[in-house]
Amino acid sequence: MTARADFEPAYASGEPRDVSALLFPFIGQSLLLKPNAELPRVEDVQGLGEPLRTFRFGTLAGQACVLKVWPSERAIPEGLSVGDYRTLWGRWPEGSLAALVRAKQLAVWALHNLFCGACGQPMILGQMEIACVCPTCEYKVYPRISPVAIGLVVKGDEILLARSSRFEPGMYSALAGFVEAGESAEECLHREVREEAGIEIQNLRYFGSQSWPYPHSLMIGFIADYRSGELVAQEEEIEDLGWFKPDGLPRLPHPGSLARRMIEFVCAELSGRAYRA
Repeated sequence: MTARADFEPAYASGEPRDVSALLFPFIGQSLLLKPNAELPRVEDVQGLGEPLRTFRFGTLAGQACVLKVWPSERAIPEGLSVGDYRTLWGRWPEGSLAALVRAKQLAVWALHNLFCGACGQPMILGQMEIACVCPTCEYKVYPRISPVAIGLVVKGDEILLARSSRFEPGMYSALAGFVEAGESAEECLHREVREEAGIEIQNLRYFGSQSWPYPHSLMIGFIADYRSGELVAQEEEIEDLGWFKPDGLPRLPHPGSLARRMIEFVCAELSGRAYRA
């Protein structure tokens, strides 16, 4: 996604007064959906009982968006199923997907902070800001964001793609890794490419970023040029990697991902075509 469209993030604790509010119900980290990928109504989830957390997290086309989170042990109510960004991309409009990305990350945050990490007491939602607050020791926990540097390396008319054992069968993507304490995103990418592929890169150009709800990542994308070295895959991380031409690409990441946009952009440039986002 390149824009939020008609979704506006916001925060308010508790139940909304607006009966027309859009409900985003989660059992654990799983979004509940009606047939045809529609959001459930309040009556559809009444059998789940009282949720662990309820709060407003934004507005979509002027309608309040409400997050309700139940424990992962609860059974999915009859007539409902689960979905996520990957399955709803292309079916939901951009604004709804932006709302889902925020909802998913906040659901994970809410579930992971039911109790204080400092003193162990139950936490409550903040009244004025989006935070889990310990009423005993006043410790606060804000929604976690984990930055990831992802880079597409170019060498002549080829791009570097790699395969991890965590990927779907046959899928390759750009190299990426979590930014460590004290690192910049650029330093992280130099390190990750060196560790995972054994080569050095140069001329990093910022491409874009994307909030990626698996579970709370911020993808920071760069295009880089090959500098030196021979490809050597990091055994514990990379199953296979190699240089690919635009007309000989393997299976690529999800179309809604930043990695896919970067690959398509660079391949369009290498092929002399106009890139279409």
